[in-house]
Amino acid sequence: QVQLVESGGVLVQPGGSLRFSCAASGIIFSAAHMGWYRQAPGKQREFVGFTTSGGYTNYADTVKGRFTISRDNAKNTVYLQMNSLKPEDTAVYYCNAAWGTESYWGQGTQVTVSS
Repeated sequence: QVQLVESGGVLVQPGGSLRFSCAASGIIFSAAHMGWYRQAPGKQREFVGFTTSGGYTNYADTVKGRFTISRDNAKNTVYLQMNSLKPEDTAVYYCNAAWGTESYWGQGTQVTVSS
């Protein structure tokens, strides 16, 4: 059974930083493309960024230069480093694994950016 377990949600002030993790099991992690998405209240889920199995990364324009995705294949874990956080980054963040023809989702974790 595939599981993606994300670290817990937090409240952070504008301008602050946060690092999320997503631990995967039940897949060959090194062969999976790993992504992060988010969904703000009243909005559709949107793409944040991803890292391919080969380590290539790509980001949405809204987070480019502020967010960094990395992976540790030895730990089956993908990370999302978020810097210079803004109130508009407030959302539920989801980890995604694309492995073979399947797509898997984490449970989601709340990030609130507010003073």
